Amino acid sequence: MNLAAQTIASQSEELAAARRAMIDSQLRVSGINQEWLLAVLARVPREDHVPANARGHAYIDRAIPLGNGQSLPAPLFQASLLAEAQPQQQEKVLVISPAGYLSALVEPLVQSVETVDPAGANGVQTLPAYDLVLIDGAVEQLPDNLVNALLDGGRVVSGLVLRGVTRLAAGTKSGGTVNLAPLAEMGIPVLREFAAPKSWSF
Repeated sequence: MNLAAQTIASQSEELAAARRAMIDSQLRVSGINQEWLLAVLARVPREDHVPANARGHAYIDRAIPLGNGQSLPAPLFQASLLAEAQPQQQEKVLVISPAGYLSALVEPLVQSVETVDPAGANGVQTLPAYDLVLIDGAVEQLPDNLVNALLDGGRVVSGLVLRGVTRLAAGTKSGGTVNLAPLAEMGIPVLREFAAPKSWSF
């Protein structure tokens, strides 16, 4: 094996070890113990979804900047998002994310996945088509078109900005609306594309 091949093999081993450490030292100790979820987290290389200069710390317990004001959330948020969502094999899922990692995690668990960058979320078709919407960041409000794109009884799992604090949140479509209920408080990158309109106060 030449030096270049040895270097690549060594880097792959280090990243695989970092992935195992993420599961054991970040996720299990935080209550993420579902075997189906840990299996997919162990299988998907997170380093393939960050900039080249960030591959070496793809598994740290913080968000990773992707450029253009966007970030890949910390592993605990994405694992908690999926644990709350419990995706099912028959479901059609819409993922709103600036990176492909969350989609790669959920893809083997469901019937189909469509991924849209947050900047393109307003262009999502409004015909009801999805059983589950996963938003890979914290929002101040849900756009009407995403609510309309959900089948009745469909779910949204997302981050939520509430009084300046970010939390995991979930809601179910009923009567044409979705009310996101805040769950666990955690650090989540805020998606500026989902900011609430500014209101005047006197």
